[in-house]
Amino acid sequence: MNSLILLAVATAKSVPTALASLAPKGAVPPNLPIAPPVMPIVQQKTFVAAHAGWLTHGIAGVFVLSAIVLVALLAVQTTKQEGLSGTIGGRVESAYRGRLGAEEQLKRVTGVVAVCFVISAFILSITGI
Repeated sequence: MNSLILLAVATAKSVPTALASLAPKGAVPPNLPIAPPVMPIVQQKTFVAAHAGWLTHGIAGVFVLSAIVLVALLAVQTTKQEGLSGTIGGRVESAYRGRLGAEEQLKRVTGVVAVCFVISAFILSITGI
């Protein structure tokens, strides 16, 4: 059987892989395809990410900071109808607007932080960091 394999290796133009594995050491089957070298994949950067890394990383820092602050502010806020008194009595509003209370200021700060979060996320998605 070994002589049959050697004869097949010597005369065949292309040897199947099963026969190639049965060939003795030192006998190289001809016409085996050689795999091309593997080239690393290089990720292309946008112009801003390539030339102004400090800017994209600064915006990423603002993004992360605003996300953390936004989560904290939303956790601290109370709902409009908190508890049983809010559902029965409702919210009392007057036409006179004096100084804003702590809850109203908290809502305003939360809105500003939310806008900052969305804008920084949009800029980061464009710059491709």
